[in-house]
Amino acid sequence: MGVREIKPRIYSVALMDWDRRLFDGLIPLPNGTSYNSYLIKGSQRNVLIDTVDLSKGQEFIDILKKQGINRIDYVIANHAEQDHSGALSLVLEVYPNAKVITNSKCQDMLMNLLLIPESKFFTVKDEGTISLGDKTLEFILTPWVHWPETMLTYLKEDKILFTCDLFGSHLATSYLWVSDETKAYQSAKRYYAEIMMPFRKSIKKHLERIEGLDIEIIAPSHGPIYNKPRFILDAYKDWVSDEVRSEVVISYISMHGSTEKMVKYLVDALITRGFIVKPFNLTQTDVGELAMALVDASTIIIASPTVLVGPHPLVFYITYLVNALKPKLKFASIIGSYGWGGKMAEQIIGLLNNLKLEIIEPVIVRGYPKGEDLKALDRLADEIQNKHGG
Repeated sequence: MGVREIKPRIYSVALMDWDRRLFDGLIPLPNGTSYNSYLIKGSQRNVLIDTVDLSKGQEFIDILKKQGINRIDYVIANHAEQDHSGALSLVLEVYPNAKVITNSKCQDMLMNLLLIPESKFFTVKDEGTISLGDKTLEFILTPWVHWPETMLTYLKEDKILFTCDLFGSHLATSYLWVSDETKAYQSAKRYYAEIMMPFRKSIKKHLERIEGLDIEIIAPSHGPIYNKPRFILDAYKDWVSDEVRSEVVISYISMHGSTEKMVKYLVDALITRGFIVKPFNLTQTDVGELAMALVDASTIIIASPTVLVGPHPLVFYITYLVNALKPKLKFASIIGSYGWGGKMAEQIIGLLNNLKLEIIEPVIVRGYPKGEDLKALDRLADEIQNKHGG
């Protein structure tokens, strides 16, 4: 998208990846993504904040040259991950006098990931500052958002917070600023669910800290820029809170219809009792949509047929993923069917060891569910309602 001015002598250098559909070999990208770098022209020094993915590296350099940027004094690395640091080596080749400003942990990572020599770095500590002449940058260390070396950069005079991945969204768009708040909210929530949710408690502490800053603009390194920062700050405050809603996520797969029958019956039973229910058939599910549903949910039901003596392999995968994402769930249960035996429920529960969950007694039936089995599902629905104070 080239260079666009945010404020006088402060520019977005954003490159769209319209067609990218998978991130880290794991995360679906239904709306592509962007790689946002920022250029600040101070009265004495020019600085880049983050770079772009290496796949866009030469395009990034061409844009800077086309804009007549012949000198870069500093490149700030808020985060070592390659979608932001990938073009850093190329930038240093083209602008050999530039120094990389980052914290010591990020320096160590960049030296190992990109083989950048130690002599190219200048390290800063928490709340350290540098002057560009008429502009001052302050660095705020925010470990575990979402790597251990992450930091934010605050431009004091212009009240802009450059947040790299924090508050980002995988959303390729021609808009510089958030224009459609509904779309922006959904994209940011999906990004939070897939990437940030495991670090909810760390992010909560960092949010409390940045509340003391006077912020007019939040400029992330993915997605559009927020010129109404309260919009995304309030969204994150809600997502990282300990509050849950009366929502039940059901992840399931069925081989011959028995588990599917149980899921459909339980969905209706829970809706009748006033719950919002979100079922996900794992043969068709976008894992990003499932992750989003987990942000607010109080309860998860994992439903599986028995394969040999354990859960279906797709259920193994999704249970592992739920455990890794660490949503603020309060309750879980397992339903499913078997032919001759097994330890499906025990194996699923064992995969949820990261979560502080109360396990509600599973309902595991032999063969196709019968009348008494459906009554057991009603009892499960009643127990879920009782746990929610209903």
